Amino acid sequence: MTKLENKVVVITGGNSGIGLGIAQEFKKEGAKGVIVGRNQETLDSAVLQLGDNFLAINADVTNVADLERIFKETSEKFGKIDVIVANAGAATLGTVADLGEADYDKAMNLNLKSVYFTVNKALPFMNDGSSIILIGSIAAHRSYPSFGLYGAAKAAVIFFAKAFSNDLLGRKIRANVITPGTTDTPAFEKFVPAEQIEAVKKHFASEIPIGRIGQSSDIGKTAVFLASDDSSFILGAEILVDGGTTYLAK
Repeated sequence: MTKLENKVVVITGGNSGIGLGIAQEFKKEGAKGVIVGRNQETLDSAVLQLGDNFLAINADVTNVADLERIFKETSEKFGKIDVIVANAGAATLGTVADLGEADYDKAMNLNLKSVYFTVNKALPFMNDGSSIILIGSIAAHRSYPSFGLYGAAKAAVIFFAKAFSNDLLGRKIRANVITPGTTDTPAFEKFVPAEQIEAVKKHFASEIPIGRIGQSSDIGKTAVFLASDDSSFILGAEILVDGGTTYLAK
């Protein structure tokens, strides 16, 4: 018997990067359910990799009506939901001198408001005893240049794991947060010229105490643990999956 046999999962941002890595590990452990994203091409590609037990829904997590549709469609297709992974997010880079109100709203809508309403809209469709997995960032713990808004949003997400767990004690729904460090995802391609990517990855690896950057599967395996009964006594917790960066890096 696999750890997540027949559990119904919803993973926002599940079409690439960390979200897809989580979906792939969930698939190995017998889960079924939905991945959510905004890019139809990567959604189609991801579903081909995941197989018949997964459905892709094209939706915008900053749109509350879209969130309601996600969970309604999931429930109609698979039944009640057992695991929510609120993974969708992206950094808005810039300093307090550079970023204005529109930038602030964009960053908070995607990285904080969407997390709150992902959980809020999922709850009517979730089984008691379910697991909510939030995705944090080491930017919430270490101040990196131009990551102020993103780090602040992720710090609030880390607090949400405690608050949601407290709010949902009566339903025995657990919320926990995984905080990744630098992870090998397509996000590198958005910020780094193609010819420099490998050199940048090697530089990051040299700065990480364990000596390598993370893989999506590292996050995925941790998510499997938090989604399964193996973590039934863990709630409101943060698990750092960062190769030692937060506490050990100089």
